[in-house]
Amino acid sequence: MAYFCRKHSNVIAIAIASLALVSVENSVNGFSWFHFFSSQRGWTGITNLGTTSSSSAFLIDQGKRKTLINGGKVSKEKYVLAGGGRRSDAKLKRVEAGLAMARTLIREAAEDNNCTSSLHDDLDYIPRGYIYRNACAFHRSYVLMEKMFKIFVYEEGEPPLFHYGTCKDIYSMEGVFLSFMETNTKFRTSNPDEAHVYFLPFSVVMIIEHLFHPVIRDKAVLERTVSDYVRIISHKYLYWNRSLGADHFMLSCHDWGPRATWYVRQLYYNSIRVLCNANTSEHFNPKKDASFPEINLKTGEITGLTGCSPPSNRTVLAFFAGRMHGKLRPALFQHWMGKDEDVQVYETLPQGISYHEMMKKSRYCICPSGHEVASPRIAEAIYAERVPFLLSQHYIFPFSDVLDWDSFTVQVPVTEIPDLKNILEAIPEDQYSRMRERVKQVQRHFLVNNPPERYDVFHMIIHSIWLRRLNVRF
Repeated sequence: MAYFCRKHSNVIAIAIASLALVSVENSVNGFSWFHFFSSQRGWTGITNLGTTSSSSAFLIDQGKRKTLINGGKVSKEKYVLAGGGRRSDAKLKRVEAGLAMARTLIREAAEDNNCTSSLHDDLDYIPRGYIYRNACAFHRSYVLMEKMFKIFVYEEGEPPLFHYGTCKDIYSMEGVFLSFMETNTKFRTSNPDEAHVYFLPFSVVMIIEHLFHPVIRDKAVLERTVSDYVRIISHKYLYWNRSLGADHFMLSCHDWGPRATWYVRQLYYNSIRVLCNANTSEHFNPKKDASFPEINLKTGEITGLTGCSPPSNRTVLAFFAGRMHGKLRPALFQHWMGKDEDVQVYETLPQGISYHEMMKKSRYCICPSGHEVASPRIAEAIYAERVPFLLSQHYIFPFSDVLDWDSFTVQVPVTEIPDLKNILEAIPEDQYSRMRERVKQVQRHFLVNNPPERYDVFHMIIHSIWLRRLNVRF
């Protein structure tokens, strides 16, 4: 993991060293940050990611084409290179026809309770059990995704703001995804005409790290970078204008990931936003946006993340340790910190007590939202094979199109925090055992592998985007 996240280190060192000089030029001449990072890098292989509308939504009439060309948004030469005209329409229709076929096959699988239509396609893993909303539909959709789905990654932009992200901290999944997409040969396509979706490879984490001044706190650097990037690719290629951004996606695990999309109306309202901070009260739209897990790779390594102890060693009913911030945690601390041996809640662990050892001793892992709705403790609980006890509001859980979170977690309203112990003690032992086994089963979908493996977290993120391109709900 540490290796593939450092592959652009030489370029990054040069870029970062130049930032100060560029900032001076920007302040004097009014240039945008993107001018520094907008070099052209030849197309490379990519995978299809589709839009959530029917094919008619992606076809531009002849008048619109003339407007795009005559209005100066794109030159006639670049329009031809981008596949404009009837030839482009024919290619788009072929893409949409393939998606229509996939929708039909998934619909058939959803009605096939025995999954007979898909068993012969997969000898590796067959999704089964109560952790899935519809295991047959998911399996058929996943196999079709592997066979069909193509994503085009725009090559414009240079590290560290584009095509790169950190793989070591609470925002690591943003960097992990960017790194895998740079090297992926299964889903990436170098031919944008065969792509189902188009990836905008900017990193909100890196923009904030390298351009956001901690004293001045000018959030406009985020606006300038993202807006200029969309402007560049929409002027150079026709694909953004063709769909008004609906078949494009961005991905961010930063708290400000949603904010990064505010500044481009079509990115905010039309594009697929893949976010850790999947908060419906902040206009996360689960019909077009996708939620993915926040996983804290503290050292950047992916080995040794999983492990459990025998049920007989789980002597603590529920456990949480973390800072008191956000709207929900104060109530948790007020009612339970230092109040009960069975429900152990800490802001700071006492000296000599290990976080991981406490996880091993616990039956339930309390996972409260903090400043934002997402919490890395959900993945930590799954890795430790502990039943997550979820305390959140307005949070769309990762991969909830596919996974039935009620089957392997405990969820209660925030108003019931004072009754936490009674709620957990009232769960029958056989029900707890079933949830624990389901947590073990669902762990496969949250694992970070290098290289990625089937059904792991990388593939589940891709599948979430695939479903939104199809506009399919199980």
